[in-house]
Amino acid sequence: MTDLVLEAKARIKLDIVFLGLSITSSWGNGHATTYRALVKALARRGHRVTFLECDKPWYAENRDLPDPPWCRLGLYGDLDDLASRYGALVAKADLVVVGSFVPDGVNVGAWAIETARGLVAFYDIDTPVTLAKLVRGDTEYLTPALISEYDLYLSFTGGPTLDRLESEYGAAMARALYCSVDPDDYFPGTAPETLDLGYLGTYSPDRQPKIDRLLIEPARAWPEGRFTVAGPQYPAGIEWPANVARIDHLAPGEHRRFYNAQRFTLNVTRADMVAAGWSPSVRLFEAAACGTPILSDWWEGLDAVFEPGREILVVDGTEDVLRHLRDLGEEDRQALANAARARVLKGHTAAHRAAELEAYAAEAFATTRRPASTA
Repeated sequence: MTDLVLEAKARIKLDIVFLGLSITSSWGNGHATTYRALVKALARRGHRVTFLECDKPWYAENRDLPDPPWCRLGLYGDLDDLASRYGALVAKADLVVVGSFVPDGVNVGAWAIETARGLVAFYDIDTPVTLAKLVRGDTEYLTPALISEYDLYLSFTGGPTLDRLESEYGAAMARALYCSVDPDDYFPGTAPETLDLGYLGTYSPDRQPKIDRLLIEPARAWPEGRFTVAGPQYPAGIEWPANVARIDHLAPGEHRRFYNAQRFTLNVTRADMVAAGWSPSVRLFEAAACGTPILSDWWEGLDAVFEPGREILVVDGTEDVLRHLRDLGEEDRQALANAARARVLKGHTAAHRAAELEAYAAEAFATTRRPASTA
């Protein structure tokens, strides 16, 4: 969506309620980074935002943002508690956004649709995973029938998946709302890089073979190189080379320093995302905003986000990785980093996503009977 279209949309001030997995804890929860950036950007644009989160012990014990400054926070125990404490709030909201992987998500979504007088959207931060689950008959947080009940389906995946959501599942409006980055939090540093290649991500069995091939094997082949892997839930049985440092968890506030310390960072995409394509990871945007050159696996649609060879380097094996780490000149490395950062600042910040959400809401209001307030 062009800047011209975004600015042409009516700038109504919305009362928005998110029902998301967690905004208070980033521990093993990639959703938190997305919600924090988007909610902050929406608040800056004058919208009133409330975030409602199921008070699960895992997140309660690991909260690194217990009181988000950009929104009202509400915690609830179960659906009955949600309805009794926040039913009136949801009913009067202009826009209610139910996220993927929300506990008891099917019932929560159905309740939100029945309760809200404004728009109700589903925000799928895991679209390929969601659709793969539905094909298997797994309706953990969404059912095929519920998709058609939402006024708007916001998807982390663009491209052909949007057509599939509308034609196969009956989504009223399927629109891409990719992850993003807050440039206030992610920017280049001045300290010298101390790592040749780093990777940030929670352990996933389908990603690990690529991490083996694109980081662990290069580390074994180049003992003088300096590598690191940050993220929780890695099993004890993995044999890390001596020159690969392990960090169990990095809170979002530490991500910038982590990227700034790397000469290159590695992006590895989950299998469902590769199969669907058009699913950029938030790590891509974070690293690029920090001015850190990116080595990435390939998936369809990557070239619509970054230009391979100029803004990102696509790697398929150990030799690809080592060639870039050891042979790419410093001038070319900096040019790659600068081009990627410019691309992100032009189209992939949280402010861009907030404006896109405004435009989608305006489009949905125009095609439904639900009115938007102009307060």
